[in-house]
Amino acid sequence: MDFCAIDFETATHEKSSACEMGICVVQNSEIVETKTWLIKPPSFPYFSRFNIAVHGIHPEDVKDAPTFDEVWYEAQDLMYGSLMIAHNAGFDASVLRGCLEHYGMYTPKLNYLCSIQLAKKSWNYLPKYGLKPLAEYHKIDFTHHRAGADAEVCAKISLLAFEKLFLTSNDEVNEYMKAKIKKL
Repeated sequence: MDFCAIDFETATHEKSSACEMGICVVQNSEIVETKTWLIKPPSFPYFSRFNIAVHGIHPEDVKDAPTFDEVWYEAQDLMYGSLMIAHNAGFDASVLRGCLEHYGMYTPKLNYLCSIQLAKKSWNYLPKYGLKPLAEYHKIDFTHHRAGADAEVCAKISLLAFEKLFLTSNDEVNEYMKAKIKKL
C-alpha cells in the first residue's frame, strides 16, 4: 500500500483559508514520514473565533509562516503515489482545491478516498466514525485538530482498515472501493 494521508485546519469558512496542513506518507504499508506546516492564510490576520476554538491556532501563530503557494511544492513532493486519503475527505479535498485555485496553481491528478468510508466498511458496528472515536476504539493517542497528528491517525486507521478488509495493494483498494474513490 502506497498513499498519503492529508489534513487541513482552516482560519475561516473560506476553502482557501488553510492555516495548517499535515501530510503522512505511507510506503509499502509503513508510515515513513509525517510533516506539518503552519500556513499564513489569505484572510490573515482575521481568524474565525469558531475555528480557533476547534484547533487552537491563532493569527500570531502564523504571522511569520509561509503562504500555501510557498509550501505546496514541498508538500506535493511528499504525496507519494496517486492515492490521497483524508478523514472527511470532501472537506480536505475542497480546501486543497480552494488553496490551489486561490493561488492559480495546477491541480494534481490525484484520486482521493475518505477514511470514514473505509471505517464504515471495516467496523460497521461502531456508533461513531469521527477521527477521535475511531482513535479511541483502536487505542491511538493523538492531539486532535492538529493537522499532522490528524493525518497520521488517518493513515493508521486506514492501514488497520485495509488489514481488516484483506486489502494488500493499491489495485485491490481501487477495485474494492471504486465507487467511493473520487478525483481531485
